[in-house]
Amino acid sequence: MTLAAPPAALAPPRPGWRPWRDPLLWLALGFAVLVFGLPWAKPIFAAWFPQLERPLYEADSFPALVVAHVVLVGASSAIAIVVAVAAGIFVTRPAGAEFRGLVETVTTMGQTFPPVAVLAIAVPLLGFGAWPALIALSLYGLLPVLENTIAGLEQVSPAALEAAEGMGMGATRRLVSVELPLAAPVIMAGIRTSVTINIGTAAIASTVGARTLGTPIIVGLNGNNLAYVIQGALVVGTLAVLVDLALGRLTQALQSWKRA
Repeated sequence: MTLAAPPAALAPPRPGWRPWRDPLLWLALGFAVLVFGLPWAKPIFAAWFPQLERPLYEADSFPALVVAHVVLVGASSAIAIVVAVAAGIFVTRPAGAEFRGLVETVTTMGQTFPPVAVLAIAVPLLGFGAWPALIALSLYGLLPVLENTIAGLEQVSPAALEAAEGMGMGATRRLVSVELPLAAPVIMAGIRTSVTINIGTAAIASTVGARTLGTPIIVGLNGNNLAYVIQGALVVGTLAVLVDLALGRLTQALQSWKRA
């Protein structure tokens, strides 16, 4: 005899969100404590590096450096995402299929060309500051997004496309309503990789005068101050892990939505 499933009222409740068991929340709190608590860590670094007269980087506040770093990474990542997604859509359409090889080659060159070299070329043209860094980071972030956009769009089920066509959808509506939503988890995975890489790479932008979390690292390397290097590296590394986990959580949400 087959037992009927219990009614919804008798079914065990689904466990809700438990903040104290969420690693993302704890990491975010830890990052905030690290950024705002570094000034109080001066005695620790003084004891760790007794030979240093200035064991704590104090030329800029770390919260201000975090904001500047996030703005630079956000702007460059936005440019890379818009360009790469548009290029990925273009080369997967019949009109742009013949340009696929060229587009992939150009974006691969942008990934393999060292950002330092891009900065060296851009500085004489644009001067010191954030603009050369914006160009270098934008080029560096193209490839993961482009590859995943192409892969995601090509993995869309032909049955879904035929159903959309049977409903009278045109090419544009089919792209917006069917293809992009179904490819969103794969595209998001590429965005996650691109943004995470750019967070670490943006640190070198301080070599051309951009204000980032790489500033204490560069200053520490120039002045043989290992404490500065550790402080900058700790904040950059924690920020990269935090953003990677947050984007991973968003990717999982998109995958769950897609299955639903």
